[in-house]
Amino acid sequence: MTKGWTKAAWRAKPRVQMPEYPDAAALSAVEGQLSKYPPLVFAGEARRLKKQLALAAEGKAFLLQGGDCAESFAEFSADNIRDTFRVMLQMAVVLTYAAKVPVIKVGRMAGQFAKPRSAPTEVIGGVEYPSYRGDIINGFETTVEARTPDPHRMLQAYTQAAASLNLLRAFSTGGFADIHRVHSWTLGFAEHDKAERYREMANRISDALDFMNAAGVNSDTANELSRVDFYTSHEALLLEYEEALCRVDSITGQNVAGSGHMIWIGDRTRQPDGAHVEFARGVLNPIGLKCGPTTTAEDLKVLMAKLNPENEAGRLTLIARFGAGKVGEHLPRLIRTVQSEGANVVWSCDPMHGNTIKSSSGYKTRPFDSVLREVREFFAIHKAEGTVPGGVHFEMTGQDVTECTGGLRAVSDENLADRYHTACDPRLNASQSLELAFLVAEELSSQREAARRVAL
Repeated sequence: MTKGWTKAAWRAKPRVQMPEYPDAAALSAVEGQLSKYPPLVFAGEARRLKKQLALAAEGKAFLLQGGDCAESFAEFSADNIRDTFRVMLQMAVVLTYAAKVPVIKVGRMAGQFAKPRSAPTEVIGGVEYPSYRGDIINGFETTVEARTPDPHRMLQAYTQAAASLNLLRAFSTGGFADIHRVHSWTLGFAEHDKAERYREMANRISDALDFMNAAGVNSDTANELSRVDFYTSHEALLLEYEEALCRVDSITGQNVAGSGHMIWIGDRTRQPDGAHVEFARGVLNPIGLKCGPTTTAEDLKVLMAKLNPENEAGRLTLIARFGAGKVGEHLPRLIRTVQSEGANVVWSCDPMHGNTIKSSSGYKTRPFDSVLREVREFFAIHKAEGTVPGGVHFEMTGQDVTECTGGLRAVSDENLADRYHTACDPRLNASQSLELAFLVAEELSSQREAARRVAL
């Protein structure tokens, strides 16, 4: 797969959505320093995730991928990491019960620092500034100094990612992830006065846990009930950072992206002959590929051949992001392209990026109803095509933000200013995230029941 490939080969390819650093010497020094640091993740972890994703492609597991649109230096704290991790665990419990298969938990965490932008500059208060591209590249403050790309920010991003991973690993194995504890938090959500439709499922989960306890299967006797596998992922946008953390696996001799367990290529950087595809094709990690409305069948064929030439199960996840009402126009043709190529892929739904609007109050937001509609359309299309909906991909946070409208607590346009904390795209808050998990669970339950009837 990597014959003739080097981790620096991307430098000879066309690059988009990447900064131009004014101080080349400083950039070189930072890259050299990062290349001596330990990798953040290890090849064995990436291989284990790939095996689990192979099961998701067959409907024997389900991918839950979620977290920040762009991680912040200023909002970095143990509490924020804990809260997002906790909500993802709650969502996973609900989905596991509904799908009756393992849920693969992958956070947009410990590396999601860079963001593509629609324009290289923006005008604020009549002054033109370089666009904010994420804390790993430049600052959000509206000064020329803050907006100038600074390579030293990569070192701070690495340090924050390492600290985040350390805490996530402790949470995953230290008892915080015990299924009984996690479900007790879910019950708190179901007590909401408008959550009657979710109460029944929450009660059924409680009954199942009570039965397991009565049968002697609990956290003391089954280690799997008190710990979880939790992986990290991010868009591999800043290739200088990715190259510096790329390592050779001592067991297989393959290259591994040491920046995160899974990396993905965005809809704006998926040019078949571009730098981002060139870098991603050479690492052993699972790769995600965002597929938007402009993804053509021919481009998809070329991309699948480049990113997964050996057609390895679990290697490639196609993340569909079309927008509510547009899934039926685009997803079927891509599914048929994959089928015609006999390609092994995981199909995941990103219902966030195609549903961003500007509210009447001036804030960028995402209506919860539109997010939900795209998820339902995604499942319906796969049912019609006889293919497997393997996962979901959300921008969300454990914080009580008001960035997306709707949901049980009915965030309105007027509420957006209350706790609008994101520096980039609007995220689902904790309540909206868990509500969406229950709604996805209904789709999975329906799918499972339909499959059971066909089997009979």
